[in-house]
Amino acid sequence: MDKLSLGTLGQHLQTLRQAQGWSLSQLAAAAGIAKSNLSRLEQGNGNPTLDTIWRLAVQLKVPFGTLVAPIAVPLGEDGVEVRLLDQGKDRPQVDAYWMRCAPHTLRLAEPHTPGARESLILISGTLEAGPEGDTRTLSAGDTLTFAADRPHLYRTEDTWATLLLSVVYQEESPS
Repeated sequence: MDKLSLGTLGQHLQTLRQAQGWSLSQLAAAAGIAKSNLSRLEQGNGNPTLDTIWRLAVQLKVPFGTLVAPIAVPLGEDGVEVRLLDQGKDRPQVDAYWMRCAPHTLRLAEPHTPGARESLILISGTLEAGPEGDTRTLSAGDTLTFAADRPHLYRTEDTWATLLLSVVYQEESPS
């Protein structure tokens, strides 16, 4: 991620954290990351993984797209690139992403917020995807929808895979 994008992410992360009344220590502990790493992120430094950003979004109870919305470049690591295309403004919250996976990539994704559902449309390549233990192999043009509030994966074989992905976030019930 370039320096400008890191700075933007850091400022946005700090604003969301403070709006929810969380200290650095509280959010870092809840997300399972070191307080020093969170502090560096908020200062626009570091090199956050996609998993770290997802865990922070889950703990802040915001869609991943809300956390990364100000960033215009693809986020990527270990053969996976993700770019937020759009966020719906209605309820339930829907985020749309473009995703590309390199050959011989295994991406293990942590659970999203409770009730979240993911839908994939494979544009090119071949991709195994879905909840761990219940995956499907997709070819270009295939679609898959699954509960994303449990661990799930994306696995490629010998070719690149490009897909459109949407996440529908379940409304929280009033307590």
